[in-house]
Amino acid sequence: MNAPVTTKTALVSTDAGTTPVSYFEHGQGHPFVVLHGGAGSNSVREFVKLLATTRHARVIAPIHPGFDGTPRPSALTTIKDLAAVHLALIEKLDLHDVTVVGNSVGGWTAAEMALALNSRISSVVLVNAVGLIIEDDPTKDFFSLTMDEVTDISYYNPDHYRLDTSALPAAVQQNMVSNKATLRALSGVQMGDRTLLGRLAKITAPVLVVWGAADAMVPISHGRRYATAIPGARLDVIANAGHLPQVETPDRLVHDVWEFADAHATMRPQR
Repeated sequence: MNAPVTTKTALVSTDAGTTPVSYFEHGQGHPFVVLHGGAGSNSVREFVKLLATTRHARVIAPIHPGFDGTPRPSALTTIKDLAAVHLALIEKLDLHDVTVVGNSVGGWTAAEMALALNSRISSVVLVNAVGLIIEDDPTKDFFSLTMDEVTDISYYNPDHYRLDTSALPAAVQQNMVSNKATLRALSGVQMGDRTLLGRLAKITAPVLVVWGAADAMVPISHGRRYATAIPGARLDVIANAGHLPQVETPDRLVHDVWEFADAHATMRPQR
């Protein structure tokens, strides 16, 4: 039987200094590192539980420093810095044969981790990843949108996920404000890096690009560019999901992520 979700903190060292990284984990088996997007760690918590309880998986989900009330060193200012932090966490936990799954800015971070050519990573899944700057089909300006507008363009069924943010507890509202500020500090207003597309050909790990087709925040053209630019990558489109497939279609995403991890594991996962 799987143990309950536990939250822990590890100290890791990178060029940005010593960083405390909070993370929660669940389950035993093939190691997954799941990276959340700008919505914070709550956007992946249920997915983490589902993956760990329905598959033979040990799932670790770090909270990006600066999100959800956690500290961020002042020297940690880019997504490359963030990728280095999560690679250091993988080293700290002595994980091998890791499948990294990243959504949105977590997907961009996963791509930078793959570019580091770390031998502990056996496969990578990019889920509606930001990071690319495509002038003729840009990512929407998230920082100029209201929460209702973000909801409208992020979900296949937006009304099901609409929130009255004024009714949320003050601590939750404060986290939303600080998460947005941290996201802007790490990713920039365009949430992308002009050099990223040209660097993707250096990735050697197997990569699956998953895209919720209803995502109007980050157009599916970005998914196609990721899949085309990364050697051997393929695009998996989910018709009835938007920017957060792990929220709208978690069963489908668990299936697709597990099958991909299983196919590329260096130590075969148990089904």
